[in-house]
Amino acid sequence: MKSKDRLLAQLRGGEALSASDQLQLTMLLAVPAILAQLSSVLMQYIDSAMVGRLGSNQAASVGLVSTTTWIMAGFAMAVVTGFSVQVAHACGAKEFRKAREIMRQGLFSVALFSILLGLICVAISGPLPLWLGGGEEIRSDASDYFWIYSAFLPVSMVAFAASAMLQASGNMKVPSIIYVCMCGLDVVLNYLFIYLLDMGVAGAALGTGMSELLAALVVLWYMFTRSDELKITGEKGSFIPTHTHLRTAMGVTGPLWLQNIVMRGAHVMSTIIVAPLGAVSIAANAFAITAESFCYMPGYGLQDAATSLVGQSLGAKRNDLARRFGWTTIGMGMLIMSLLAVAMYAFAPQLMGVMSNDPEVVNLGAKVLRIEAFAECLFAVSIVGFGVCAGAGETLFPTILNFGSVWLIRIGLALILTPRMGLTGYWIAMALELTVRGLLFLWFIRSGRWMRKWTLGNAG
Repeated sequence: MKSKDRLLAQLRGGEALSASDQLQLTMLLAVPAILAQLSSVLMQYIDSAMVGRLGSNQAASVGLVSTTTWIMAGFAMAVVTGFSVQVAHACGAKEFRKAREIMRQGLFSVALFSILLGLICVAISGPLPLWLGGGEEIRSDASDYFWIYSAFLPVSMVAFAASAMLQASGNMKVPSIIYVCMCGLDVVLNYLFIYLLDMGVAGAALGTGMSELLAALVVLWYMFTRSDELKITGEKGSFIPTHTHLRTAMGVTGPLWLQNIVMRGAHVMSTIIVAPLGAVSIAANAFAITAESFCYMPGYGLQDAATSLVGQSLGAKRNDLARRFGWTTIGMGMLIMSLLAVAMYAFAPQLMGVMSNDPEVVNLGAKVLRIEAFAECLFAVSIVGFGVCAGAGETLFPTILNFGSVWLIRIGLALILTPRMGLTGYWIAMALELTVRGLLFLWFIRSGRWMRKWTLGNAG
């Protein structure tokens, strides 16, 4: 069996890669990325389970602001992608000094942006639960949780940026190990702060934040001193972004910001739609989203692998190979998420029961999870397909697809079905929307238009 480094060298050097080589390289990059995503999900699952044991109101307080935490993190993640895609292209072209230059500038940009974003989040943490329609009984805990999350936002985003840069260079293993260790540390610190120090909901946010801080220190140390492609020991270079790299990054980041507003904004809208249903529905919705993430987070791991493989293939000017990696990762995502959907359907009550001891919450959450299971296969196409497009620097048209699908289908149907069917109606709307979105991405990937921006930008 060939090593990952040898296969990447063949890719970058223009050597032939057989079908088995392509599959092996995809697996070597995808498996660690999937493990990293699963560890992140497990951390959320543990947080939800620990908070859920405090009661439905406490669980609802975290669920109320969770969509807002996603939208804020999404803005910073978009900045990361603008630079990590460039790192993948540079590594594919074997321009490692340029890759390190982009990495430094990307880290500085992410740090500065996330600090400003964190300050804004701290400022709105007080009134946010009221804006989202939360009841008076959950507003205080929700504000405390969001305040602490906001304070640690720059730390978590720098850790994410460093991991993304390593993944873009082809190193999926180290970020995976670090995130798995972070998950274990999160369990210990959450138990300490939530129960032993009796901090409740605020303790969950503090334990996670401290875990992310230690993970950030470790991943930065590794990247700066140990990474073959990105280490900067003994090399001079500025962290201040140049106009060229910043302009290229914004070409990717701008549409992703729009996508974040579109997608995360829809999640905030969903919170507003669900909030009037009461604490049981809010808690069931939040827990079901966390439980479902075991199904779809492997897709995001494959998305990371797809972005790296497609980006490095295009950087090496191997367009046909980029297409093959695109279809390989999408097919793998559909297979894995379909198998996990079967398990989610079968064990939905058990997945919910770990996070809550309220029978109403468990039963309602299990019901909506089983509805969602039927959409997971095509959901995989949209997740991995977006990573394929991002690897080519094409983020605008996929964002347009997401906008039309989420706001016209999901929110439109949810506004009709939720008042009549409760939380079940919202999840039916979501399952139908995910199915349509997957079909749209299949059409777009098959058309080959996702490579047009790269082809035009590198013509001649």
